[in-house]
Amino acid sequence: MTSGHILYGGQLSYFTGKARAYLNWKGVDYEERPATRDIYASTIIPRIGYPMIPLLITPDDQAIQDTTEIIDHFEALEPSPSVFPSGPKQRLAAHLLELYGDEWLVIPAMHYRWAYNSDFAYGEFGKIVAPNLSGAAQFEAGKKAAEMFQGAVPFLGATPEMAPAIEASYEALLDELNAHFQAHDYLFGSRPSIGDFGLIGPLYAHLFRDPASGELMKSRAPNVARWVSRMQSPPAPKTGAFLDGDEMPETLLPILRRMMSEQGPCLADLTVRLAAWRKENPDTDIPRMIGMHEFTVEGQTAQRVLLPYTQWMLQRALDYLSSLTGDAHATALEFLDAVDGRFLASLDTPAPVKRANHKTVWA
Repeated sequence: MTSGHILYGGQLSYFTGKARAYLNWKGVDYEERPATRDIYASTIIPRIGYPMIPLLITPDDQAIQDTTEIIDHFEALEPSPSVFPSGPKQRLAAHLLELYGDEWLVIPAMHYRWAYNSDFAYGEFGKIVAPNLSGAAQFEAGKKAAEMFQGAVPFLGATPEMAPAIEASYEALLDELNAHFQAHDYLFGSRPSIGDFGLIGPLYAHLFRDPASGELMKSRAPNVARWVSRMQSPPAPKTGAFLDGDEMPETLLPILRRMMSEQGPCLADLTVRLAAWRKENPDTDIPRMIGMHEFTVEGQTAQRVLLPYTQWMLQRALDYLSSLTGDAHATALEFLDAVDGRFLASLDTPAPVKRANHKTVWA
């Protein structure tokens, strides 16, 4: 594969961990560089228009910011071995689990970072934004740089009142993942899928690497910790296979049911709310957020932000489902029934979106 790629990011970054894991497994020749304050000013903001990492610069000077688009880019260049399973059940589940990792597990990831690992995070931010400082000065610079991220926590729903429910759900998820990774190296066999790369974002940078949450994972779910290590440093890149016959491991079903129970109602509500927002704002570009809505975890209800981007991720799963016909479609519906997700088959997106020029826009 072509050499000379540059990945601007950081070890503490949720989505850099996703991109790095994919690039390592796919065997891409790349150099990772820290997204310092100077890099944001000289490269990231001028190239994409806003401060966001990771950012990949290709050898022909193409800038790709979104991690799913980064993966799509390389899958198109080198389709085999693919991270997209070919069987309808596995492929649909993989899309859903990428959506779950990218857009929902941010709740426990941000909760644990700022409730238990804040001093560590301040120090990590300081190393990036103020590499020439040291000690208390670097720590204070990191604390100031972290204000935007820490300030977003309540909008994501990770409030102090929700902490017991978030922790109970996450610990149960760890138990479910631990049981699965006791039997399988990855979600669907001996090859990572797009679903694995979705889950690695939160489960590496925040929930494995941050010390307090990392200790929880290593002690409670050692098989998950070993999967995280495999994902970041693959022992055999570009090898492995998905389970034969489109087999859906029984150990994945509780994880998908958890997703449908917690995230599912929010996905359905988002499609309705985004359509209503567009009707009220017909000539307006899509903002990063369009308001707040209810979510429920472990019987506790609070408010969290509505993100139009999430619908783009959802549409990828729905578009795949709608592309299926005959036995493949019937098989996919049986899978959705098994995980309490049949509502997805009739879910409409009256205000579809797409990605263009590093933004979420109306389709």
